[in-house]
Amino acid sequence: MTLHKILKYIALVIGVIGLILWGRVLMAGDDAIENSADVQASVVTPFLYVAYLVFAIIVLLVLFYVIKGLFSGDIKKTLISVGAFIVVIAIAYVLTDGTEKTLSDGTTLSATADHWVGAGLVTFYILAACAVLLMLLSGARKLIK
Repeated sequence: MTLHKILKYIALVIGVIGLILWGRVLMAGDDAIENSADVQASVVTPFLYVAYLVFAIIVLLVLFYVIKGLFSGDIKKTLISVGAFIVVIAIAYVLTDGTEKTLSDGTTLSATADHWVGAGLVTFYILAACAVLLMLLSGARKLIK
């Protein structure tokens, strides 16, 4: 049996289990789930465990195929791409600063956490701008040809 067939059957089994658990959530209703911890534990918790299982399977498969691709492909290009991503994160970190903030719920966000949040946002903006620029250049190149 090939890996594709095995994964297809596993996905089918997990899908059926998820469908049954989703049906239990729908039958319990919103009010019962919100008002009773027992109903939450018996209805929602198994549904979450299925979600955790699916997430773990996906992460393991992604890691497996990434590592497999690294050793069978061109590792130099991969390392250059990872290095470029780290450089973008470093640039974003340098461009931002962090200050301690009081949140709306009364808790305090540390200066370091604020700095990393800002760096994450700037990283997103840099990568989004690069993606838009590359799409525009690609479109312009196709129009010229």
